[in-house]
Formats: sequence, structure tokens, C-alpha cells
Amino acid sequence: MLKSAIRKEILQQRRELSEDEFLILNQLLLAQFKTIDFSGINSIHVFLPIVEKREPDTFLLIDWLQQNHSKMSIVVSRSNFSDHSMSHHPYQKEDLKANHYHIPEPQTTEIFEGRIDMVLVPLLAFDQHGYRVGYGKGFYDRFLSEINTRKVGISLFDILPEDISDVHKDDIKLDLCITPKQIYSFVN
Repeated sequence: MLKSAIRKEILQQRRELSEDEFLILNQLLLAQFKTIDFSGINSIHVFLPIVEKREPDTFLLIDWLQQNHSKMSIVVSRSNFSDHSMSHHPYQKEDLKANHYHIPEPQTTEIFEGRIDMVLVPLLAFDQHGYRVGYGKGFYDRFLSEINTRKVGISLFDILPEDISDVHKDDIKLDLCITPKQIYSFVN
């Protein structure tokens, strides 16, 4: 399947979710997330959801991390749409403000200087090889190509029934993908 067709299909599936279905899927994602082994993870980069696009509610994951791994640094990004890069900042909920794409972003200029041990990667869909379909701007592929970290996708839906046919040489594979039903591993 081509990424463009997958994007269209998954965005439609998200729009068709009832509020109750969406809430249940997010609770199931949280339950799966809680089973991850966080030993050796001192910092985690978390994407913040675009509510209008029905992205997984990562605020649930952040709240759980803050309650259960209080010493872990939580890092979030701010996007630069002119060069498709991201800067990374310590998470402070009261510091967030939605940008013109409705993405909550930190307003502080403080940059996170430490090592990022795990990245929660946004996606629309993923295949059996760990390749993902995002929105097509390459923000996360650029970011992930620059660091050595554990890459964990978060998906409301299960694995695609067929491979993504237009994988690009710069596409970065996931190590894991968490869905409401199970966690997929792509580490050999």
C-alpha cells in the first residue's frame, strides 16, 4: 500500500471513532504501555497529541510516568516548519501552547541537554517490518536519524495487513509499536 492511501484511510478511521471508542482505545494503550520495561530509561521523549486528528492521548502516558517513574525526565518537542527540525525541551504542562497546526508545544527556550533513552513516535499506521506512516513531513525521521535511542510507536490501530510499498531509504524503523491489543517488536 502507498503511504498516501494509508494516510487517507487511517485518518478516516480515526474520524469515525465515537468518543467512547476513542477513550477505550486510549485506556487500552495505557494498559499496554504500563507493561514496558523502563529499567535503564532515564529520559523519554513524548509526542503531544493533535486532538483534532484524534491522535493517541499521550498525556495519559505522561501522567502515569510522572506518578510511577518520577525521576525520569520527560522531553517534548517544538517544531520548526521552515526546515522540518525539532528542538527538545523539558516537559512542563503549564508551559504548553498549541501552534498553528494545533500541536501543543513548549514555550520555554530551555533546551533538554541530556541523552534521550526512548522516543515515543507518532504514527498513523505501521507494517510488519516496523516502518511507519506519519504525516509525510519527515520531522521524526530526521530526529531519529541523529540519535541512538529506543524507538517506540504508539498506534490506535493494529498492524497493517500488507507492507508499506513506498518506504524511503531515510525512513527509520521502529523498535516496538504499542497498540491497544498488543506490543509488536521489530528488534532482531
